Parts: sequence; structure tokens; C-alpha cells
Amino acid sequence: MLQVVEVIGYIGAACLALCAAPQAIKSFKEKRTIGISFWFLILWYVGEVFTLIYIAMTTMQIPLVINYVFNILCLTVIIYYWRKDDKR
Repeated sequence: MLQVVEVIGYIGAACLALCAAPQAIKSFKEKRTIGISFWFLILWYVGEVFTLIYIAMTTMQIPLVINYVFNILCLTVIIYYWRKDDKR
């Protein structure tokens, strides 16, 4: 049975994992990412990757792994369309 702390962790991880989804979906539908800073995306991506590595090497908590893997996937979509944007 899950403890309250674990449930809180899963809820938090789900919220954080989903926060990049609306932008990834919008970028996919519109095939563009006008107004998003390149350095914002790069710093966010590097932060996600390094934190995932840290988690994998220390605690390996599944809610956190799910969060960071999903965010990395969403960021990959956003960066792909950022680079494809003709107006850059």
C-alpha cells in the first residue's frame, strides 16, 4: 500500500511531467515555436538530463524518473520545432 508521502510524490511528478506537454503539443500542431528562447530550452534540457542522471545514480525513485524522462521527450519535440522554425 502506498504511503501518503509516495502519493504526494507521484502527484507532484505527474504535474511536473505534464507541464511541458502543452507547449510540445502546440509546437507539434503549429510546426513552430515563436517566442521561445533558445537558451531557456537548452538550460531546461541540460537540467532535466543531469537531474535524471543524478536520480538514476542515487535514489532511482520511479515518480522522479517518469517526470524527467517525459519532460526530456517533450523538450526534444519543442527543440526540434524550434530548430525547424523558418523565421530563425
